[in-house]
Amino acid sequence: MRFLPTALADVVRIETEPHHDARGLFARLFCPRAWEAAGLPHFAPVQMNLSRNPTALTLRGLHLQDPPYAEAKLVRVTRGRIFDVALDLRTESPSFRCWTGVELDAVGMGALFIPEGCAHGFLTLEPDTDVLYLMGRLHVPGQGRGVRWNDPAFDIDWPHRPAVIDARDASWPDWSA
Repeated sequence: MRFLPTALADVVRIETEPHHDARGLFARLFCPRAWEAAGLPHFAPVQMNLSRNPTALTLRGLHLQDPPYAEAKLVRVTRGRIFDVALDLRTESPSFRCWTGVELDAVGMGALFIPEGCAHGFLTLEPDTDVLYLMGRLHVPGQGRGVRWNDPAFDIDWPHRPAVIDARDASWPDWSA
């Protein structure tokens, strides 16, 4: 695995290094020892989630949970392709109020690590896209909040307007510090 920094503190893009042979390929997708050796924040997944999205240009997010329920997540596409966004809402962070976006797809097998305190969302770029999340904390219903995908406070440069979006995600109020 290769760990590549992004413009946001502690948000890391992870590339796999598949091994090919006559049977196909094998790739390590998560390894705590490699994680530690790369100097990344502690991450011990306790929950795994799947988001199945039949329609291209489906937008999910931007979501987060505040302490003590804050969730770190490792996001990977197992089918299809997404534009994945992390938005830093950690007031003590040097990248506070900044965002980064990366394209993830099933073929490339890359992932994005999003630490606690960052909002997360994605836009599907193909129909029938599945997104797998490894979560560092169990989800606690009712403890989440969100940021509207087009909030002018952040000016996120999405590659397309969403065609499908949940009413709650479309109606988060303008952000205020």
